Amino acid sequence: MEIKIIEKRENPLLNRTEIKFECEYAQEGTPKTLDVKHKLVAMEDASNDLLVVERMKPSYGVPTAVGEARIYDSVAKLEEIEPSSVKSKNAEPEADEEAEDAEE
Repeated sequence: MEIKIIEKRENPLLNRTEIKFECEYAQEGTPKTLDVKHKLVAMEDASNDLLVVERMKPSYGVPTAVGEARIYDSVAKLEEIEPSSVKSKNAEPEADEEAEDAEE
């Protein structure tokens, strides 16, 4: 999976940076939101708690998707602005880790 940033702009009113990106995934299925989020966190040197991937739209017949992500200045602003649906799809899976720890 390869990600290219198409556009990046500051939004001082909402205390965030808005990113438009293109994701190419030849020989793979459409990547999961969390996989794209982790790659963007590494590329932008951002905190995992402050970046959310809002949407990814795959292209028909071509192994690419165009998406939008946001990097907030604080967790409080992210919690205030983002809807619960976006926060839930960007949340790290904690229940699976707890279940594995309980089995050991």
